[in-house]
Amino acid sequence: MVHCVIVDDEVNCIEMLEWLLKTYCPNVVIDAMCDSGEKGIAAINQYKPDVVFLDIEMPKMNGFDMLEKFDKLFFDVVFTTAYNKFAIKAFRYSALNYLLKPVDPDDLKVTIKKIEDKKAAPEKAQLDLLLQNIKNISQPVQRIALTTNDGMIFVETKDIMYCQAESNYTNVVLANKGKMLVAKTLKDIDETLSGKDFFRVHNSFLININHIKKFVRGDGGYVIMNDGTQVTISRSRREEFFDMFPKF
Repeated sequence: MVHCVIVDDEVNCIEMLEWLLKTYCPNVVIDAMCDSGEKGIAAINQYKPDVVFLDIEMPKMNGFDMLEKFDKLFFDVVFTTAYNKFAIKAFRYSALNYLLKPVDPDDLKVTIKKIEDKKAAPEKAQLDLLLQNIKNISQPVQRIALTTNDGMIFVETKDIMYCQAESNYTNVVLANKGKMLVAKTLKDIDETLSGKDFFRVHNSFLININHIKKFVRGDGGYVIMNDGTQVTISRSRREEFFDMFPKF
């Protein structure tokens, strides 16, 4: 069984999440439902839950302020938020769990399954990274948390040269010749990194255009990355790819 505490200043949101958990996640036990950060802290210390469903924007003490009261997190956290789609990247960069309001039952079930499989509290660095990214949501994200089989690695996004799909995992290759196998699909990585510097040139490759050494027209067209790796550009993505560069 998974024990949880719900913290949200909106009573209707608490009641809806309670109903969703009881209806779709019978293996989850709700130990307490709290309408403030102060009550949430008391309930967490009392019940020692496996996970806390935490609203971010609350009066007096918001979700981040509440978590700051704990020297070390001994519970997992699922942020429940009404943030728009642009802010959601901040959660993905930090590799933290979140649910968009109104909460979708299927998203809730997937999140609970992830918590059961992981069985580890988030690191303080992940929360710091999330807070930094949300505060600077209009700026390009500088760092990302990558989940590997033996832990988590924080890297500068500018140092990521390319990402290559490997079944349900992704090989992330860094400019310093480092390489790591990340427990995410390339689709997940693409949704997180896609933007000004990263482009999905092929079903199997997401590249950082700042690390392209050369484009070769032969053999249908491919790029050579700074480490010498040749990456084919899908015919359907070629026009969009070239539109990313100024023309001379």
